[in-house]
Amino acid sequence: MIAFHPAENRDESRLLVLDKKTGKIDHKIFKDIIEYFNEEDVFVFNDTQVFPARLYGNKEKTGAKIEVFLLRELNQEFKLWDVLVDPARKIRIGNKLYFGDDDSLVAEVIDNTTSRGRTLRFLYEGNHEEFKKALFSIGEAPLPRYINRPVTKEDESRYQTIFARNEGAVVAPAAGMHFSRELMKRLEIKGVEFAFVTIHSGLGNFREIDVEDLTKHKMDSEEMNVSEEVVQIVNKAKNAHRKVCAIGTSVIKTIESTVSTNGHLKPYSGWTNKFIFPPYDFSVATNLVSNFHTPYSTMLMATAAFGGYEYVMHAYQVAIKEKYRFGAYGDAMLIV
Repeated sequence: MIAFHPAENRDESRLLVLDKKTGKIDHKIFKDIIEYFNEEDVFVFNDTQVFPARLYGNKEKTGAKIEVFLLRELNQEFKLWDVLVDPARKIRIGNKLYFGDDDSLVAEVIDNTTSRGRTLRFLYEGNHEEFKKALFSIGEAPLPRYINRPVTKEDESRYQTIFARNEGAVVAPAAGMHFSRELMKRLEIKGVEFAFVTIHSGLGNFREIDVEDLTKHKMDSEEMNVSEEVVQIVNKAKNAHRKVCAIGTSVIKTIESTVSTNGHLKPYSGWTNKFIFPPYDFSVATNLVSNFHTPYSTMLMATAAFGGYEYVMHAYQVAIKEKYRFGAYGDAMLIV
C-alpha cells in the first residue's frame, strides 16, 4: 500500500473523511477539504523545513562505504553534529570520514557513546553559512526507509511543504504536503485562518514500539515553538466555538504539549516528548488531517486516539480495501 511517489498534483491525492461521532466514511479528493470548513475556522500547520540529512561517504584508509544520517546540529562554532552511522560497528572514535565527489568534506568521529548514535566534528575552514551550504550540497532528501528507491530531484521539493521555513526536521510533516498554493488561496478567500507552529520531527517517529504497556514507551524529544500570534488565533477560534483543524499528528503533539489547565493554548519554545495514544482527551483541536501510517507507529496511535480506536481501525480496513496509498507520499484522512 506504500506510495513510492507523490501524487502528480499536491491537492489531488485521495481523502478519506471519517466522522468521529458516527464512524461514517466518505471518499473525496484532497482539495474537497474546503467543503468542511467555514469563515473563521483555523488550520494549524507545521512550518518545519526538512534538510538533506542523508550523506554517503567513505572511511579513511579502508575506503569502506558509510551512510551518515544527520540528526541535529549540536554546536555551530565547532561544527558538531549528532548523527547515525551505518554500519555502526565499523566506526571508532578518531576515525575520519570523507564526503563529496572529491572528498572535500571531512568529519572526525569524536564521541561514540551518545544514546542516539555518534557525534561528528566536521573539519571545515569557512564560516558557518559556507559550511552548511557545502554540507547540504552533498546530502539528499531523507525519504523514509519504506520508500525503497533512489532519491530524485523531484523529492527535494516534494518531500517538503510549500510553507516550510524553519529548518530542522528529518521527517516531513506529510499531512501538510497535500496543500498547494491554489488550495491555500481558496481557503483564504473562504475566510479560513492559518496558524503556523514549528516542531522538528525526528527519526523517533519511525521507531518501532516494543513494549506492551504504552505508558513505558519513551519518545525522543523534539524541538518546538508556539508563538504568541498562534496562541491568539487559536484561542480566539476556540472561544468562538469555531473549528480548529490540526494538519498532522506533529501539530496535535505540539498543541497538546502547551495547553493550559483551562484548555487554551499558551506560548512555548522548548522541547516535547509527548506521546499520545488512546484513550486521550483532546482540548483544542476539533479536526485532524493525517496520512495513512504504518502499523504500530506512534502517528497511527495519535490518530486512533483522536478519531476513536474502533472507528480509525475500521477506516484503515476500508482504506486498504479501496486501495488508498499509505505513507508520507500517500493519501490523507480527515477526521471531522
